Amino acid sequence: MRTVPGRTDHVVVVGAGLSGLAAALHLLGSGRSVTVVESEDLPGGRAGRVRAGGYLLDTGPTVLTMPHLADEAFAAVGDSLAARVELVPLHPAYRARFADGSSIDVHTDGEVMAERIRAFAGPAEADGYRVLRRWLESLYAAQMRRFIDTNFDSPFRLLHPDLARLAALGGFGRLDARIGRHLKDGRLRRVFSFQSLYAGVPPARALAAYAVIAYMDTVAGVHFPKGGMHALPVAMAAAAEEAGAEFRYGSPVTALRTSAGRVRAVRLRDGEELACDAVVLTPDLPVVHRLLGRRPRRPVPLRHSPSAVVLHAGTRRTWPELSHHTLSFGGAWEQTFDELTRTGRLMSDPSLLITRPTTHDERLAPDGRHLHYVLAPCPNTDIGPSASQWARIGPRYRDRLVEELEKRGLHGFADSVEEEVLVTPADWTAQGHAAGTPFSVAHTFAQTGPFRPRNLVAGIENAVLAGCGTTPGVGVPTVLISGKLAAARITGGRRP
Repeated sequence: MRTVPGRTDHVVVVGAGLSGLAAALHLLGSGRSVTVVESEDLPGGRAGRVRAGGYLLDTGPTVLTMPHLADEAFAAVGDSLAARVELVPLHPAYRARFADGSSIDVHTDGEVMAERIRAFAGPAEADGYRVLRRWLESLYAAQMRRFIDTNFDSPFRLLHPDLARLAALGGFGRLDARIGRHLKDGRLRRVFSFQSLYAGVPPARALAAYAVIAYMDTVAGVHFPKGGMHALPVAMAAAAEEAGAEFRYGSPVTALRTSAGRVRAVRLRDGEELACDAVVLTPDLPVVHRLLGRRPRRPVPLRHSPSAVVLHAGTRRTWPELSHHTLSFGGAWEQTFDELTRTGRLMSDPSLLITRPTTHDERLAPDGRHLHYVLAPCPNTDIGPSASQWARIGPRYRDRLVEELEKRGLHGFADSVEEEVLVTPADWTAQGHAAGTPFSVAHTFAQTGPFRPRNLVAGIENAVLAGCGTTPGVGVPTVLISGKLAAARITGGRRP
């Protein structure tokens, strides 16, 4: 593994999001001095926090899987996730509701889920689920250490017996076809393949290897941190600070001072320079390229994942048919992905993620009130409406979403809202996210593993990248891994 040469005693981490905080903790555990600079006034990055009236809103991810990856970062400084954050395992992980009026609770306990499927779709589907679950477990085992939790210096690192194992498992086939081998019911196939949207690729075109995301959701389990998802970066920042890190909040980075192929200092907006021996850069790729003064050459431009409109609604009531996480599927499926990734149209028959964090933490809302987070995937601004168009159409689309929620049984939703925040691709663009999407670069084959933007910077020997735009990719688990991998580039760290 290539590592940063020369001195690496003092490292500046740009960005206090999950990847930057993971990098900081792993660096501290290896004896480095660490300064974290963050443009906002609090940690979290995409996993931030907004207050609307008496409601506390998570601005980013709402689904936490693979919490042991966060625990690895705490353990690097002799701390633990359990000592800092109260995690609630979610049972069910999701509730899936379909256009035909049916619904099923998605459990991570294998036998409980098999019984739910038997009652929902019959014994043959339950048997198919059991086989699918074993396949997901094998797929995860084949990928995690060799293809996800690893630094690539060359595509030749793929040439390993685990590659043959992954191929034998059908990992290079198509996701929807592989899921369809085990589950014939179209509704169930959606439950185990919608996760490819996180990777920015429709199930019909996604590699079956991306079913590893379904493993994380439906087998490994979903958790909720008391205090909301923002509680995780707050705890990580506190652990890092107690371990000796210096945090500089409200300090946007405007430039890097370089000489002789190394970053010598990080320049802040007020003109102050922080000298460093190495730097970890975690903002989205356009911001990183601007700071570096260069954009890596690629034979074809990067393709970005779909974006999302998010409606945060503080309400006077809630609806018993909602679970903590509810997947509300429209009747369309292939057409939906075509709209999101090819034609650039807004979903004509939307599938939505509805999260109600007050299910497990009433403190996130005033007494007797409830918080609902409604996520509607939408095209990114490269193929869909531009950021400036979203400033105009956003309020109308909000009304369409509310109308759709009412049609799907959340009667009285519109009248119950007393506080709300609407986030559209215009907002993601203003935050510096390329193509107006918080989900960064899509996981096409040409943008995955060793073909994804590397976390080392050509021509600058002491700059390392972390975050969802680099390896291993998008999602809370992979972003935490990216911070660890970035730290290993600096420390030369090896797995025990």
